[in-house]
Amino acid sequence: MTPPPLLHALPLFPLGTVLFPGGLLPLRIFEVRYLDMIGRCHKVGAPFGVVSLTRGNEVRVAGAEAESFAAVGTLAFIREFNVPQPGLVQIECLGAQRFRIEQSVRQKHGLWTAEAELLPDDLAVDVPDDLLPVAAALRQLVATLEQHRAEGRGELRLPLAEPLRYGDCGWLANRWCELLPMPVELRQRLMALDSPLMRLELVGDLLARADIVP
Repeated sequence: MTPPPLLHALPLFPLGTVLFPGGLLPLRIFEVRYLDMIGRCHKVGAPFGVVSLTRGNEVRVAGAEAESFAAVGTLAFIREFNVPQPGLVQIECLGAQRFRIEQSVRQKHGLWTAEAELLPDDLAVDVPDDLLPVAAALRQLVATLEQHRAEGRGELRLPLAEPLRYGDCGWLANRWCELLPMPVELRQRLMALDSPLMRLELVGDLLARADIVP
């Protein structure tokens, strides 16, 4: 059996959110430790790892408690890179493959790096009949917002990257996990689930409780 691929010295970006595979994440970066890291990643087209904070803050503050973060994160590839002013970088990232941290090290300048194991992509699983309303609800939400934009009644656009795969359990569950209000801890647990069908079933329960689907 082939051992899982390993990532060495993967730069980490601990955040108070969760990045899902296929998700979009905009970031405004001004800390020196991350400006350097993002600049290097952008220059060579390499990813960095987004991990969800379990303790500490996104921005380093003197005297604050040490950062800790979840063991499962998501690779982020930079797809837009802008420098609106010196000392500030604005990027948009696309979530790729998940990984599990085997060992992490905090460097002297405050940047975290990790030895990490790449996790398999979600299996392609068709949305079962009983969960088709979950797909229909997202289609309707996207269509409504696009109509409002076309009519000049709103500017909100959902952060969805092409292709839109409403019939795939993993993709559909991930997009609802990004949109639904929920604690970061729950969002992290859903992202870390290996079964895309189970993830979608749990999302369906949340939508039913919110009266979004019957």
